[in-house]
Amino acid sequence: MGPPDHNNRSRKRRQFTRRRAWTILGFLAPSAIFVTIFTYYPMLSGSQMAFRNWNLNDLSNTDWVGFNNFIEIFANADFWGVLGNTVLWVVGSLIPQFLIGFALALWLRRRFFLRGVYQAFIFFPWAVSGFLIGILFRWMFNGEFGVINDLLLKTGLIETPIPWLSDPHFAMTAIIIANVWYGVTFFAIMILAALQSVPDDLFESSAIDGAGKIRTLFSITIPYIRATLALTVLLRIIWIFNFPDIIYGMTGGGPAGQTHIVTTFMIDLTQQGNYGQASAVGLIVVLVLLVFSTFYLMAMREKKEQ
Repeated sequence: MGPPDHNNRSRKRRQFTRRRAWTILGFLAPSAIFVTIFTYYPMLSGSQMAFRNWNLNDLSNTDWVGFNNFIEIFANADFWGVLGNTVLWVVGSLIPQFLIGFALALWLRRRFFLRGVYQAFIFFPWAVSGFLIGILFRWMFNGEFGVINDLLLKTGLIETPIPWLSDPHFAMTAIIIANVWYGVTFFAIMILAALQSVPDDLFESSAIDGAGKIRTLFSITIPYIRATLALTVLLRIIWIFNFPDIIYGMTGGGPAGQTHIVTTFMIDLTQQGNYGQASAVGLIVVLVLLVFSTFYLMAMREKKEQ
């Protein structure tokens, strides 16, 4: 047996550790219960609808139908067009958002007069509701009295007003422009925060070695913040994929479903009362994003190791 003092210290250490563990558990329990009740339970409850004949027009028949809802979704020709729109929506929004956001972050990293004011104006859109942004851009892209057509007419770039939101050829372009304007802020915030962690000594050393701005950007800046860039791009892809707010505010998925993405398509199924197929689409979205995120993170890890 050890000395009494050593045994007392060990007993007190165990008691302190146990007390601290219960304290931590007590602080975490409310948030865990809240997330379970309002996130995971509705998710699981809604998931089982995907395997039932759940239609508000006939609630007397909610039998288990297995994968029939998924089969009907994949057999629907509109769904494949929606998937194509979704890819265009994500890629067309992501690339300009990233490039413009990166440029703004590089610019805001420099010290200049009233930099804080410029940051406030650039970051402001992220605090506004996406649906409200959609309504504002719907007015701006109005074919009769919208400010976009007015500017294009006054500058002589067009001779007649363009029906942005009623023409299938222009509607997707209009909503992507609105989403680019809205999402640039996210990249600017995240990349600026990452850039501020880059030591100034690296830039000074590269300047002494005679490296130009382009060489410094690709040899120092981007490699140093690569992890942040990869995570930011992944998060933005997921959010754009699941972001129907602007589309519903501007076109509601029209004209003739030409601006529908998977989430607006799912909302339409819900409004039609077909909760079974809507839940099936929701599970497809979760599965697609899960698979994509897994392969994306694996590819980023392999690239980092190389």
